[in-house]
Amino acid sequence: MERKENVLNDKSFDFAVRTVKLYKKIVREEKEYVLPKQFLRSGTSIGANVAEANGAISTADFSSKVSIAYKESLETKFWLRLFEATDYIATEEFEEMFGKADELSRIMFSILKKTRMGK
Repeated sequence: MERKENVLNDKSFDFAVRTVKLYKKIVREEKEYVLPKQFLRSGTSIGANVAEANGAISTADFSSKVSIAYKESLETKFWLRLFEATDYIATEEFEEMFGKADELSRIMFSILKKTRMGK
């Protein structure tokens, strides 16, 4: 499990960087502030909660932080779908970001299954 945690840490940080860049682009190009701010919060929260999980003091604490990060990834995917459907981002940009968010979701779900169900 240690290897996946490191991969998750790296991927969630990379996703946070991409989230900030996309947020800045939408604000600059579209002059929209409210929706991108929600996206910024959820997209960067994934990595922040993964970082907290890495410093967890118990298995329950670890699982709780990964669970929060997982839920934030689901919210982030919602915002990405909305941005694409309302033409804030191009389909190619959506597919790239959504794919990365989905990969994070799958990794975290796998970790949660292992820590909560012992599988």
